[in-house]
Amino acid sequence: MASEEIEASRFLKDKEAAISVSDDEKRLNSSDTTCGFSIFRGPALQRFATAHMFVIVYGIASCFLAMSFTYFTGTITTMEKRFNIPTKISGLITVGNDISTVFTSAFLSYYASRGHRPRWVALGLIIIAIFCLLMLTPHFFYGPGEEALRLTEEYGMSESFDASLNITENNDSLCHEKNSNCVEGAGDYTPIVLFFIAQIIGGIGCSLFYAPGLSYMDDNSASSKTPAMLSWSSFLRMLGPAMGFSMVSLCLRLYIDPFKKPLITTNDPRWMGAWWIGWILLAFILIISAVFVGMFPKEMPRAKARRLKADGEEDIPLAERSFQDMLDSLKRLTSNKVYVYNMLASILYFFGYMPYWIFTPKYIEIQYRQSASTSTLATGTWALGFSAAGILISGYVISKYKPSARAMAAWNFVVDYLTVAGMLCYVLVGCDESDRANSLSIVPTDDSCSASCDCEYVYYAPVCSPENITFISACHAGCTDKAINELGKTIYTGCRCMGNLSSIISLSNVTSLASQSQIAMDGACPVDCGKQFLIFLAVMCFLKFVGATGRSSNLLLALRCVPSRDKTFSLGFSSMVYAVLTFIPSPIVFGWMLDSYCLVWGKTCSSKGNCWIYDTKSLRYTMNLVCASLIFLGSFWNIGVWYHAKDMKVFDEDEETVRAKQIEEMELKEKPTYVVTKKK
Repeated sequence: MASEEIEASRFLKDKEAAISVSDDEKRLNSSDTTCGFSIFRGPALQRFATAHMFVIVYGIASCFLAMSFTYFTGTITTMEKRFNIPTKISGLITVGNDISTVFTSAFLSYYASRGHRPRWVALGLIIIAIFCLLMLTPHFFYGPGEEALRLTEEYGMSESFDASLNITENNDSLCHEKNSNCVEGAGDYTPIVLFFIAQIIGGIGCSLFYAPGLSYMDDNSASSKTPAMLSWSSFLRMLGPAMGFSMVSLCLRLYIDPFKKPLITTNDPRWMGAWWIGWILLAFILIISAVFVGMFPKEMPRAKARRLKADGEEDIPLAERSFQDMLDSLKRLTSNKVYVYNMLASILYFFGYMPYWIFTPKYIEIQYRQSASTSTLATGTWALGFSAAGILISGYVISKYKPSARAMAAWNFVVDYLTVAGMLCYVLVGCDESDRANSLSIVPTDDSCSASCDCEYVYYAPVCSPENITFISACHAGCTDKAINELGKTIYTGCRCMGNLSSIISLSNVTSLASQSQIAMDGACPVDCGKQFLIFLAVMCFLKFVGATGRSSNLLLALRCVPSRDKTFSLGFSSMVYAVLTFIPSPIVFGWMLDSYCLVWGKTCSSKGNCWIYDTKSLRYTMNLVCASLIFLGSFWNIGVWYHAKDMKVFDEDEETVRAKQIEEMELKEKPTYVVTKKK
């Protein structure tokens, strides 16, 4: 009888266990853990529902997203020339996406944290695709522009030269009367408004992409594997700027109207590349990426099993999330010293490094006289290759050696000081030939040469004197006639202003060139800054590598210093703060700084237009010293992070370590214990 009762109890226990297992399987195999959507579901797709696969797909998608914003950065100078946009206005356009981030990132990241995060990420990619299409529209509305068409064979050889000097049919002289017509059709602000609206829409897409995507990756992978996951994701993302700048370089080698043959080369400052072509391809690949990202489940099956085993809790429904809950999360974040100090350090670092992210191609063009395609190629391939290497190496070191939170905070401090040292090197790496050429491009003239001519609204069409001095145009040089030499190049004669150069510069061969001093060649005088450019490139690659090594550690500190329930909101809130205090003001401030050192403006009827020549020496000193000072001040906040991170746990024990400890405890329990008693 007793044996029957034992068998019955065993049967009931087995049945209860089977029911429990069945319930667990149902919970794990629910729609929340199913890969795909609509009719695109099944075992064939379900096998891809892993954290590793999400890292690959999300990394590739972030690569394409980074390509789109990098493409905008690389084409800024060309868009400034095409639509006569000052640098401070282009800086204002750039912050459009950060303005929308201010109003959307915190709220979207908070409510998306409990929703289907991969689909929120996919929606963000679709919005970025719309941003790409909007960036394309000004070209279809306005075309390549009359100023660019005048420099093509199809427009006419003689007409193009006359147009560059504002010569009409009734006025064949290169020096024309006062109060002549200014450059018409350049006062339309519609392209600027379209670019700004596109950037605002792009910011909304970024808010939906980064915070939900990073938190989803962290929540669905073991904490010991998170550094490697973040490193590989960041590495794939870093390929985006490299590919974006490479695409810019290829597109800018084509003329703005690819179906016409230009009369100038890519080294001519008037060259405008086909900036609009890349947006078509970017919009297409972003939509394809959105489809693949949106197929991932709300939660990975393994991650849900770990979570249910740990706490046995289900998600809080989105409808139960309230505004008061968000305020409670905000209070927890503001009282977290590691989170606050890390944010303050990042604010100053981003503010100081922002002009290098946005204006590096422009900086290379104006400082070292490189073409737009060469500048973007150097910024996007060589330098960002070192960034990718830094991310991979730092991720490997963190995953293998598992440094403490204090060690990672200390390294961030070291990265800041190395960055400051590199920026001080930027100050010293200048091109004296370029500085001298720019200062002499605005040689003052008296009434005997071009002062009697109306050259204020003449197109920027530089000419070179025999003394290797560049004049803004043949009008500014006081030239009276033009011709074509035996090599097919345009020359200008009767340039009266060139005879006055002996009073401005001291040249040993001025006397020998007296007979030729009034002849000028079309185009700017050649300047060799190749050696200085290579030195600058080496320093930039070093800074990219060092800065990249601190990205994984900084992001890991930001993820681990807050509780899991506040993780997505913390990323969204920090993005909002960075946008308000850094990403919005920094491009505007440094764009204004660039314009303040402008020497020659491309004046239009309604505005100053874009800048053609800068005071490169003053700009180099001011910009780099200001940036270095900001990053130096931000480094002190990393000391606060180091101090308060002493008890912060970054890594959980992996499964093998836990299993080894359990076996050790079981062995200790199974060992017999002996009690030794002393004989009396």
